[in-house]
Amino acid sequence: MTSQLSDIEVALAAAEAGARVVRAAYGTGLTRHAKSGLDFATNADLDAERAVLEVIATARPTDARVGEETGAISGEGSRRWLVDPLCGTLNFAAQTPLVAVNVALMDGSDTLACVSADPISGETFWADTRGASVRRNGADQPIAPSPRSRLVDVNCDGPADRPFLGPQLLDDAAFRAVFGPRVLSTTLAVAWVAAGRRAAYVSDGPFRDNVHFAAGVGVCRSAGCVVSDLAGQELNTSRGLIVAADRAVHEQLVAIIGPHLAAMER
Repeated sequence: MTSQLSDIEVALAAAEAGARVVRAAYGTGLTRHAKSGLDFATNADLDAERAVLEVIATARPTDARVGEETGAISGEGSRRWLVDPLCGTLNFAAQTPLVAVNVALMDGSDTLACVSADPISGETFWADTRGASVRRNGADQPIAPSPRSRLVDVNCDGPADRPFLGPQLLDDAAFRAVFGPRVLSTTLAVAWVAAGRRAAYVSDGPFRDNVHFAAGVGVCRSAGCVVSDLAGQELNTSRGLIVAADRAVHEQLVAIIGPHLAAMER
């Protein structure tokens, strides 16, 4: 039976369930489960995903659910929950407190509810169709993007067998002349754009139905950020992501990235 909770209440409850697991496991002995290359999952990833999905399955049993670690469970309609239970696993395993628990509810291309929770600081960034907020100590405050920091987080987690944008952008003098590069290696940095702590976030890679990014991108869109692919066009499957605090930052980044994108596509 569907619960009486709203979608955003379900998303918040699910993300907090996962965050409790992650907090409890931080700094403890972790079992690693190899994936590919340097990538791995830990028992905390698996336990947190189980906790998140249990909340969703109880409250919305007919919705589809997609977890990073356990895969997809089909539903009866077009609604689907995208879950990344621990974004920043390498950080977490190295006791670097930069991670996120991500939960997003999609209906087609529309984001109905999204949460990116920081289990270490206790902050929870969330949004629904009415706007974006951060929850601290049980109290919610609206958030808004700002270009003031001039800090841009760049995703440098990429393939080992071909060039990708992250390292090229960090090596670009034009980029470094106007922005302060940062590399958190977690999508927590995406939510930070919505909160005004970053001027932008940049990554290449695919972004449709992406369990890692759906929550953060949803929070940013609700907060009023400019979201596009690397060419400044509608976000699609293969041309990366720009999340910018405002139109001016977005236009600067599109201009700087353009030559790199052209070279990569040759």
